[in-house]
Amino acid sequence: MFVLKNQLSACCYTGLQKRYCTKAVEHIVKGICELNPKKPLGQPAPHTHGHLLGENEVTPLIKKEEYQCRRQKLVEAIVGHARKNNAQAQNHMIVIPSTSKQYMSDKIPYVFRQNSEFIYLTGCQEPDTCAVITTGNNSCDHKTTLFTRDKDDHAELWDGPRTHPEDAVGFFGVDNSLPMSDLPKFLNSCRKSIGNISLWYDFESAPHKEIHRIVCDYLKDSCNKAFDSPRSFIHKLRLYKSAAEIALMQRSCDIASKAIVETIRYSRPGVGENQLFAKVDFECRIRGAEFLAYPPVVAGGNRATTIHYINNNQLVYGNEMVLMDAGCEYHGYASDITRTWPVNGKFTGPQREIYEIVLDVQKELIELCHKLPTLDALFECMCLLLGKRLQSAGLLGIQPSNNYLMKAAYQLCPHHVSHYLGMDVHDTPTISRNIKLEPGMVITVEPGIYVNEKSCLPKEYRGIGVRIEDDILITVNGPVVLSRKCPKEVDEIEQIVCEEMSRS
Repeated sequence: MFVLKNQLSACCYTGLQKRYCTKAVEHIVKGICELNPKKPLGQPAPHTHGHLLGENEVTPLIKKEEYQCRRQKLVEAIVGHARKNNAQAQNHMIVIPSTSKQYMSDKIPYVFRQNSEFIYLTGCQEPDTCAVITTGNNSCDHKTTLFTRDKDDHAELWDGPRTHPEDAVGFFGVDNSLPMSDLPKFLNSCRKSIGNISLWYDFESAPHKEIHRIVCDYLKDSCNKAFDSPRSFIHKLRLYKSAAEIALMQRSCDIASKAIVETIRYSRPGVGENQLFAKVDFECRIRGAEFLAYPPVVAGGNRATTIHYINNNQLVYGNEMVLMDAGCEYHGYASDITRTWPVNGKFTGPQREIYEIVLDVQKELIELCHKLPTLDALFECMCLLLGKRLQSAGLLGIQPSNNYLMKAAYQLCPHHVSHYLGMDVHDTPTISRNIKLEPGMVITVEPGIYVNEKSCLPKEYRGIGVRIEDDILITVNGPVVLSRKCPKEVDEIEQIVCEEMSRS
């Protein structure tokens, strides 16, 4: 191996013509692979990344049997739906594409993130791939064919190995695997051999342009125009987290919680919002997160009253607070946490008053999750509770009407109090917020108060923005706060900031 490395270095620095250098490097890389009995795939595998995956895991903590079970449940749901609606087609073909690489300029790619529906059903993390599930009226007889990227020695030299069909069947637990170039022929052969077939494909999202074109051509040439989207069926499955998914989400929340604590500890008067951004990003990644789950809000002072402030380019001074909304993605699962704190380590009177109103309301809303309300019901409770607390503090006029209090509170918190959480930050968007919570769901609880310059509240409260957000697992024994390691009590937060400032 040492000799091969020296040959590689010599080849790259002796000024050989490009085409000879490329061939030499290809030969050297081939030699290295032959020396390594563990053939690398296009993504981490137990035999190459033992520190990440255990035996039989396709992605960390999730075994191929779980992916197979997900596909089985999807087929059962679609076949059952078709029977219930007396669909004419007795056969079904479900096409789930991956995402393609996106480029910011020329050959410079954006960080790749897989299509959530595709990775949920396959575990495949590679771009430019596709899964096709075919089934008849008997959902037990379905077959999954995974289309992987075509072999390309030159591309693999530059971008790394790919998972080829001969390895995909065993690793992913699918029935068949073919190169992507065979996808058009495969779809056409299904149409000819199976006949009356219903296509399930999400035409609205279409994350892969070339696969979308192939599917459109297939439908255009088919005499049977029956098609529908499988998206809502997949979201119904994704809504309920398995034990492995809960463990991944707990770890994601633990990482983000610790990162935010370290960021609170790092803050001080005069700190830049961009520095706090960089700090939370670093602290998440150093603990194993792949990247932040979304562009974080790092809003100092009155910028916290802009709910989706993500410029993060100002300084935070003196007695100002920071509102940070940040989370990370850990092996495909997101966390979403918000904390608000004073950069000098001490809440002012008005800041503390608003903060404690939001904190008390959040605790009460989390407790209400025992009753398994809908998310919309939680939102209505938030508005009423905020209105009553603000009125009790003398910050709203004395009005007997709950309707008045709710409207006044909505002016100060014009966003929903909760959303589903999982592989995506705003997870399973086709699922209504008007269904009752059930065990296995993960949601956020995030009340806030944003007192901008146009607010009716007294002048000393203007410019204060507070939001407190936690991630909540619904269980048969009640709600579990997954982000519980991120402190939110007033004395805890002040202590974290003041301890660090006293040391510096």
